[in-house]
Amino acid sequence: MRNTRITVLVEIGLSIALAAVLNLTKVFEMPQGGSVSLAMLPLFVLALRRGLPAGVAAGVLYGVLDVLLQPFVVHWVQFFLDYPIAYGAVGLTGLFAGAWHRSVTANRLGRAILIALVPAVLVGTIGRYLAHVASGVIFFSEYAEGQPVLAYSAIYNLYVPVSAAACLAAAILLMPVLERAVPSVNSTRE
Repeated sequence: MRNTRITVLVEIGLSIALAAVLNLTKVFEMPQGGSVSLAMLPLFVLALRRGLPAGVAAGVLYGVLDVLLQPFVVHWVQFFLDYPIAYGAVGLTGLFAGAWHRSVTANRLGRAILIALVPAVLVGTIGRYLAHVASGVIFFSEYAEGQPVLAYSAIYNLYVPVSAAACLAAAILLMPVLERAVPSVNSTRE
């Protein structure tokens, strides 16, 4: 049991570090913050393999690290919405860990991708997107300049689903290889 906890803690640390590195290699960066990158990929993978608590913990910790590396804070509530809450929501991917493990145990990786990976990434993405949209409505409405604030924030934050689509494509390629190399089944529920 102790070895499993240590393994999960190490994986959380590695996922956070990898997310930080992937966030430094951006495809596109928005003018007032936000970027298209693969930073969510390690968080999605960890949450799906290790479950909700590990996924949310890694997301929250990565959110804090992200603000330390590239701070853009105008208010303490905005700090929470854009960093720990937004990335913690990415950890909601872990809600589908059971479905992933059942499909992997049954040796049905194709099914695991369809019934676990795709909806898991969708849920994590929606959670992060909603946190950023709420932050935009509350704190960044000054940039809307006559536009409806909700519509402006919803459009501005579309970089989140674009990043998620890239992460999903990478995860579809990565997860089967990772499961063969380092199986997640039987090591997370001890």
